[in-house]
Amino acid sequence: MSRIGRQPIDLPSGVQVTLGQGLVTVQGPGGTLSEAVNTDIKVEVLDSQVLVSRPSDARQHRALHGLTRALVANMVIGVSQGYQKTLDIVGVGYRAQQAGEKVILLVGFSHTVEIKPLEGVTLEVEGNNRVHVRGTSKQQVGEMAARIRAVRRPNAYTGKGIRYLDEQVKLKPGKSSARVG
Repeated sequence: MSRIGRQPIDLPSGVQVTLGQGLVTVQGPGGTLSEAVNTDIKVEVLDSQVLVSRPSDARQHRALHGLTRALVANMVIGVSQGYQKTLDIVGVGYRAQQAGEKVILLVGFSHTVEIKPLEGVTLEVEGNNRVHVRGTSKQQVGEMAARIRAVRRPNAYTGKGIRYLDEQVKLKPGKSSARVG
């Protein structure tokens, strides 16, 4: 039995789960999210919990069991609390500016880079060097944060670039350290 898949999902107050043929819809204070699920996997709502079960121990069913439970749990958290990722911009002269719902990045290129948010995601600039990505869908928040980071990844020698708030960049020694001695 899947350790993840067999855990029940507790529904907070104000969150409703609607089941359709191969579709799970979660409504809450943060909005509505829907996810297509495999019809072999059984999703049911009992009291204030969602239970996910599989029909057999076939390899495909075992894989889908934990996946389906994780996707439904992420939707429940998303509509009740929401998700957030924070990015730091490190480097002399590197900064971000808010322009409506877009973010303009100045990260050492000859031009500015304009980032438009995905649908259901909001971007917020704090100060000059911190960008908050917020939304209800964990997948979209992660995708948007990855797109922003991809504009200028952290340099392995200087550490300059865009990184996640909790990311530790391991710096490599330069050429001069090899000539010591």
